[in-house]
Amino acid sequence: TSMDEVAKLAGVSKQTVYSHFGCKDDLFVASIESKCLVHGVNQELLSDPSTPEASLSLFAKHFGEVITSPEAVTVFKACVSQADSHPEISQLFYSAGPKHILGLLRDYLTRVSTLGVYEFNHPQHCAVRLCLMIFGEVRMRLDLGLDVSDLLAEREQYINETVEMFLRAY
Repeated sequence: TSMDEVAKLAGVSKQTVYSHFGCKDDLFVASIESKCLVHGVNQELLSDPSTPEASLSLFAKHFGEVITSPEAVTVFKACVSQADSHPEISQLFYSAGPKHILGLLRDYLTRVSTLGVYEFNHPQHCAVRLCLMIFGEVRMRLDLGLDVSDLLAEREQYINETVEMFLRAY
């Protein structure tokens, strides 16, 4: 989309958009970061290493919501479809969304490990595993444009069981 279109939809001048975001890439990154914050996926969510059961359950719930939101699926599909011709867009998306979230989770798992109850020897790998498990069948079907209505009733149970299994493993 153009900055003109963004300004029009926001009801402001194009100069206002540029003064706040600098360029289209910065606006794209800010929109991804904002979506994570709106869905509650932030550092505060993973602040208390003494309660990993509760913190990771809440993280999984919010992360599960953001990754299955129509906006997230649309942006992901757009990045994949443009990856060959515009790899910089995929890199911006990865850095602002997945890489950032994995970093928050990795750092949290590292802090949890220091308490001695759980042992996350490779916290980056552990963070990736948990996030990919949360994706589950719902996200796979959404990426393929398939109906997920038959899975929604059990989504919360799936996420809770995923966190329980993850913690038992470590």
